[in-house]
Amino acid sequence: MDSMMDDLQLILDTGVIAIVRVSSASDALDVCGAVARGGVKAIEVTMTVPGAVDAIKEFREQAKSDVLLGAGTVLDPETARIVILNGADFIVTPTLNIDVIKMAHRYGKLVVPGTFTPTEILAAWDAGADIVKVFPAGVVGPQYLRDIKGPLPQVRLTPTGGVNLENTPEFIRAGAACVSVATALVDKKALAEKNFDAIIERAGQFIEAVKMGRKS
Repeated sequence: MDSMMDDLQLILDTGVIAIVRVSSASDALDVCGAVARGGVKAIEVTMTVPGAVDAIKEFREQAKSDVLLGAGTVLDPETARIVILNGADFIVTPTLNIDVIKMAHRYGKLVVPGTFTPTEILAAWDAGADIVKVFPAGVVGPQYLRDIKGPLPQVRLTPTGGVNLENTPEFIRAGAACVSVATALVDKKALAEKNFDAIIERAGQFIEAVKMGRKS
């Protein structure tokens, strides 16, 4: 339990979950390395990446101990168990699946289930979610999180989908515990050109954007 709480605090302190959704396991490894060098401590490799399980296992073996590697787009408890046994530190789902939450906690791992409506958000929290993912957040914007936090101030929320450098501070001010970022962090052009310095720089910029939101 102490390990889970330490991992959760690491995510909350940094305030950014990087979502790596690329076309190959080798690209995933390169991007994970760049994002980590940029200072992001929580990195989610989606199960849509070919060879995702092997990529998670390999990066977990070589990554620093203060970097958490998660598996995203996990649809069922069977997949959750597989990725956990291959080194995943946390589980992220696109939708609410209570059995995935139970499986993650059975192995002492954090879980971030996907939700959208207030009913789903509260159901996920009541089921033991460590952070509740609001997806797709881009279609409703920061005000939606602010409205949710009114009656549900205890729920830790992370907006996902449509999060960028410009709206990150506002999502944080609206009550987000952290932000989950995909394409705005892992730029397709930078990846195609193997410009990992650009990804490193962007990772640092998102951390600063979270800090900006917390200061105001």
